[in-house]
Amino acid sequence: MGNGETRVRGLAARAGGWSARHRWAAVGIWVLFVVLAMGLGSAAGRVDVKDSDQLKGETHTAAKIIEDAGIEEPASETVLIQAKDGSLKATDSEFRAAVTAVVGAVEGTGKVTDVTSPYDTQTISKDGRSALVQFDIRGDSETAGERVEPVLKAVEDVQKDHQSLRIEEIGGASMMKTFDDAFGDDFQKAEYSAVPVALGILLIAFGALVAALLPVLLAVTAIMATMGLMGIVSHVMPMSDTANSVMLLVGLAVGVDYCLFYLRREREERQAGRDAQTALQVAAATSGRAIIVSGVTVCVAMAGMLFTGLAEFEAMGLASLMVVAVAMVGSVTVLPALLSLLGERVEKGKIPFLHPDSKLRRNRGQGNRESRFWTAVLKGVLARPVISVVVAAGALLAIAAPAVGMKTQNLTLDQEFGDSLPIVQTYNRVNEAFPGGSEPAEVVVKANDINAPEVKSALADFRERAISSGASRGPVEIKLHDQQNVAFVYVPLVGGSDLDKAGASLDKLRDDVRPATLGKVDGVEAPITGQVAGSKDFNDQLAGAVIPVFAFVVVFAFGLMLLSFRSLTIAVTSIVLNLLSVGAAYGILVAVFQHGWGASLVGAEGVGAIITWLPLFLFVILFGLSMDYHVFVVSRIREARMRGRSTKDAIQHGVVTTAGVVTSAAVIMVAVFAIFGTLSMQSMKQMGVGLAAAVLIDATIIRGVLLPAVMALLGERNWYLPKWLNRLPDLTHDEAPEAVTRDKARDDEGERVPV
Repeated sequence: MGNGETRVRGLAARAGGWSARHRWAAVGIWVLFVVLAMGLGSAAGRVDVKDSDQLKGETHTAAKIIEDAGIEEPASETVLIQAKDGSLKATDSEFRAAVTAVVGAVEGTGKVTDVTSPYDTQTISKDGRSALVQFDIRGDSETAGERVEPVLKAVEDVQKDHQSLRIEEIGGASMMKTFDDAFGDDFQKAEYSAVPVALGILLIAFGALVAALLPVLLAVTAIMATMGLMGIVSHVMPMSDTANSVMLLVGLAVGVDYCLFYLRREREERQAGRDAQTALQVAAATSGRAIIVSGVTVCVAMAGMLFTGLAEFEAMGLASLMVVAVAMVGSVTVLPALLSLLGERVEKGKIPFLHPDSKLRRNRGQGNRESRFWTAVLKGVLARPVISVVVAAGALLAIAAPAVGMKTQNLTLDQEFGDSLPIVQTYNRVNEAFPGGSEPAEVVVKANDINAPEVKSALADFRERAISSGASRGPVEIKLHDQQNVAFVYVPLVGGSDLDKAGASLDKLRDDVRPATLGKVDGVEAPITGQVAGSKDFNDQLAGAVIPVFAFVVVFAFGLMLLSFRSLTIAVTSIVLNLLSVGAAYGILVAVFQHGWGASLVGAEGVGAIITWLPLFLFVILFGLSMDYHVFVVSRIREARMRGRSTKDAIQHGVVTTAGVVTSAAVIMVAVFAIFGTLSMQSMKQMGVGLAAAVLIDATIIRGVLLPAVMALLGERNWYLPKWLNRLPDLTHDEAPEAVTRDKARDDEGERVPV
């Protein structure tokens, strides 16, 4: 096939052609871009999402009042003093001596301020067996975890002297320190192990060191460039650590995938007897185009997160979108240049047993195991498409069924970490003795004059009604900031760590107690915030964002598929199949993490709920990633169809020739996501397991069984486009159908090429 006959138009082919002709320029521009992005990014520094911008609603208003007043809320800590058996009471001298010792010890560290004794604040439990000493850590609350060590040590020393009592500390700072000690390295471990895992799988897929290193190199440079860009962009839209971790995950998965698609096609064309230049042109026109369609679809899906109005989500969406865009541009520009530079050297570092050319793999049986497996599966699927559709779709719907009862909430401390940490047991003990005491609701009262008689009496009424309404059992604590005319009212909520019950208590405060007391005074603002309120407001806002985000992603993905394949049928089936794989992932999540079925197999436990942000996040990421494979497989089927094969033959050819690539790409994604499933936090486990399960289902049941079966059933209707849609712009830009007769023999040979 000569150069003139390739008749390629389209962006990917032109970009690939330019890069191959100007190899050093393309590589130089890419290196310059990565270095510049990193340099400018580190010079600009990253601006992170502020607490007050995390949410809209009352929690936002409260954070804004505190910020505007310039009040730095310190990190508050609590020491629980509890009799180990029923005989000791808070009134006994031994108990009193322990309280005095704790107060003296924490004050003696010089790190605390505002220490209160339970005998003054009445923080003694109903049964008289437990009491709380409360204090604040000096300095900035954000970094209090770094300064709490001597205080914890002082409390431990008091515990040693009072064996009949339980003396334990809990609070914002001590929890921060515990998490950093226990899980600070968790993320880094995951991030560091992801690259070697991907490289190992690529070595197996390519059987050559150089070919395996290229995708990892591209993914890593794309991630580095995006980190720099995140710094620059964060001055307009703040970023966060979570966004950074998600960006790493998505960048590695997508960057490696795109390269893999390109490299495999180029190798396949060379093995079919084409010269290096032509092989590269064909790869650019086919795989390159699939990468652009897929990349734009993934970016559009990620952009869906920008509609949530939640700062953390917007940061995750934008960071993911940028890394996909950078990886996509790199794949169609710098990759062809590198392949052109390397030529045959891309096969350097051959690994015995694994490389297609190695003597040990030359016999057909060994060399083509993957394709033989898929050929056998497809034979059955295409022979009985109706049964295949019924069985596969039925299985997926059955897996998705538990998702109907999905319950989402922000996980409480004991749900997130189980009983593995001593601090979780302290948290549970404080909640038992003082329901809601470890995470009280916080009413931020702002008035023109906080000491005005009507404001004072409304505050007293509020305190009294909060208890008489049954929302709290007390003690309700009021802290005045006279100069700023602000008061903080701390209300322990009945329901404690049960977020449903605590949420009902919060509603009582917001809907009944507040309007009847503080709400009657002119000029008083009294938003209610705190852990429970934050979880509730976040849930409410996310629930409101679900429909717009779903609609945006589905409509845009549908439009892109319609324009890219000029087929109404393909656009509809791609959306339906994607929704099925997302539904199945939801079903697995609910079964494992909500009901606890088989949870021990993944080292998790059923915590009765899915973390709030996960369903929407999963939908967006999975819709993007599964489009990846879909575009790739369907492009190959369409290409075979354009070359004059029958639809059934084209399906067989398309699925078998892409099976190896899709399997390798999926294995890498599943492995990278599964690493997150090994982390200690339940929320990270949920994310890892959800993503890994969905990609696995997508690459096997959907791409290997459902897609070919549905397309076989539809036959020629796969390419249906109503006449009135003919005016749509044509984005197909495939290789033009070639002289079928001349390429027929070569194509048939191509089908047996090891994939």
